[in-house]
Amino acid sequence: MSTVKVNNANAARERRMMFLIATLSILIPVAVAALFFLDKSVADASVDVSFQPPLHAILNSLTAIALIVGYYSIKRNNIKVHRASMLTAFGLSAIFLVSYVTYHFLGERTIYGGEGALKYIYYFVLLTHIVLAVVIVPLVLLSVYFGITNQLSRHRRISRWTFPIWLYVAISGVLVYLLISPYYN
Repeated sequence: MSTVKVNNANAARERRMMFLIATLSILIPVAVAALFFLDKSVADASVDVSFQPPLHAILNSLTAIALIVGYYSIKRNNIKVHRASMLTAFGLSAIFLVSYVTYHFLGERTIYGGEGALKYIYYFVLLTHIVLAVVIVPLVLLSVYFGITNQLSRHRRISRWTFPIWLYVAISGVLVYLLISPYYN
């Protein structure tokens, strides 16, 4: 196969992947946002999802740990552990997303009941968590794609942004859970 054909095939694959990443980066936040406007009467109320909020906090905690292990591994030039850690963080985040969507489709909405300064802290953390959770979707997808396709300069360039935002989203997810957990039914 000639070099031109290989380059054309690679360019076509790259365009398809960028289209897929862009599509997922739009569809995932839209689907999550839509959950808050869906008619809950179609959901099966007999399904118990009350175990999921603590599971979400555990998944976010494990994601944060995997991210930190991955970060320190790459700083020590341990690419194998870095890759395993980051793919673990990606997998945990994917499991979290499916569980989160399931919970908000089937479960009851919980309203924060705190007062005073803690209420403002909660809503600040929640708002920044939500905004950055939307921002992180394309960053994670691009970082993972560039990493697994060995496009290391592109991977490094985007991961400088991805890592701190993803870590904040994981940690703030745990904090949001801890602050609202007294108000779950």
